Amino acid sequence: MIRGLRIRDLWTSITMQEKEQTLAQKPNIVFIFPDQQRGDTVGFAGNSVVKTPNLDRLACESVVFNRCSSNAPICMPARKSLMCGLPVTQHGLWANNLPGDPELPNHVRNISNSGYRTAQIGKVHFNVRAKGDGHSRDFAHLMHDWGWEDSIELRDITAYTNAECYYTDFLEERGHLQILRDYMRTYVGGEAAGLIRPWETPPSLLPNDEDLDIYTAMRSVEYIENYDDDRPFYLSVLFPGPHNPFDSPSDDRALYNPDDMPGAILEPETGPLSPQVERMKGVSNLDKMTASQAQMMRMYYYAKVTHVDHGIGMVLDALQAKRVMDNTWIIYTSDHGEMLGDHRCSHKALFYESAMNIPLCIRPPGGTKAWQSKALTDQLDLTDTMLEIADAPYLDNASEYRSSLVSKVLDGPDVANAQVGKETVFSDVRLYSMARNDRYKLAVDSLTREPTELYDMDNDSDQIHNLVEDATLDDVRSELMDHLNTHLDKLDHDKVKKYQDTLNANPLLGSAAHRMGTPTVI
Repeated sequence: MIRGLRIRDLWTSITMQEKEQTLAQKPNIVFIFPDQQRGDTVGFAGNSVVKTPNLDRLACESVVFNRCSSNAPICMPARKSLMCGLPVTQHGLWANNLPGDPELPNHVRNISNSGYRTAQIGKVHFNVRAKGDGHSRDFAHLMHDWGWEDSIELRDITAYTNAECYYTDFLEERGHLQILRDYMRTYVGGEAAGLIRPWETPPSLLPNDEDLDIYTAMRSVEYIENYDDDRPFYLSVLFPGPHNPFDSPSDDRALYNPDDMPGAILEPETGPLSPQVERMKGVSNLDKMTASQAQMMRMYYYAKVTHVDHGIGMVLDALQAKRVMDNTWIIYTSDHGEMLGDHRCSHKALFYESAMNIPLCIRPPGGTKAWQSKALTDQLDLTDTMLEIADAPYLDNASEYRSSLVSKVLDGPDVANAQVGKETVFSDVRLYSMARNDRYKLAVDSLTREPTELYDMDNDSDQIHNLVEDATLDDVRSELMDHLNTHLDKLDHDKVKKYQDTLNANPLLGSAAHRMGTPTVI
């Protein structure tokens, strides 16, 4: 691989025969990416309650990285980091519903320019859209600008009170669009008024085969079945679920008993409560939630995870039927987790593991003997992983944050570094930043650099005890602070100001709910 070389120049300089030979050897890439899935809500992570048979069969031929962290525990910033290989401090998208910079280099564009046919199907969630702004096909040019040749962009399900896209066309053809619109209007309004709590979310009223996640799978299956290009493909399958609302179908809910659900982390925290956590507790408004209500919320979420798993199974079956599994890398992960009532919070935007830890499963062509790595890794590593798979140039910026996982997957569990990952991973959201090493996690205010949270993950994996004021841990705090200072020294202050100006100019956007990435107060 040639770092820093303009791939388009390289590609145009070789003969057609050389191109055909090169492309014939390149593997396909399938990137499976559900929205807001916790790392502990898959069977292969040791969860004996959740039902994910299709992800479990994928894991049987894969390497599982069980300590993968989100670089931003909120949708749009995390996805921007994955695309561009940049931490939030540098790409500047600190929260949802804020405009990002479309001109930044990104891995999809490099892969496309390396001879791949690129496609996205599902919820991209890169761009800011207003209500009633037209059909998603009207914005296909934005997806092309990112590097995707083929695009079936879907919206967040709560937007379907009035949004139009390929999915609403599909439901309209079946005469069921109004069912979805009525449901979403009831849910969004009821949530905003505090009339619908997370454990009271009604099941979907649509037939299972018309569900948004199943529709995403159906269109992905169509793409695979009908693919006849000589080029290898890079297909991003972007499931909208299990993101709230937890409108899991009744059939999937029937697979679970709320009494079997793991309990939420409800033990009162010790030590100072950080402003970030305090704000999210206020937004979530779960101070009176009972343990049984938390279990019911978890059951609805688990059922939606299972529903997404059905869709993933459809995609895996299509790849098998197409006979491309021996020449295809499959990567499964998510953008961030879901609090599910832990610490009496919902949604994400916190540095608790419930929101930070994400599943990561990588299957090389033909599969591999299954094994698990405890190596510390994050989404930024996936940027370089996919570029290496595609034999595309790495992105020039922020390379010190990224390390491809290809060799770790191919070398197997017996090499010396199989369980060794990054020394430190970083995460940023809403002007707070975090650094984590093998044992400790430190969070600070991104601007003042004042420490706000410190946890001993070996002895307090639930992050109950905030040790930020513990004088016996001064050396730990100092070491992580050194890493954070290096990280924050690269903070783009112009983009911070733009973020702050945007919030100040739009009171609604700047509300606590929006800043924390939640659509409404629940």
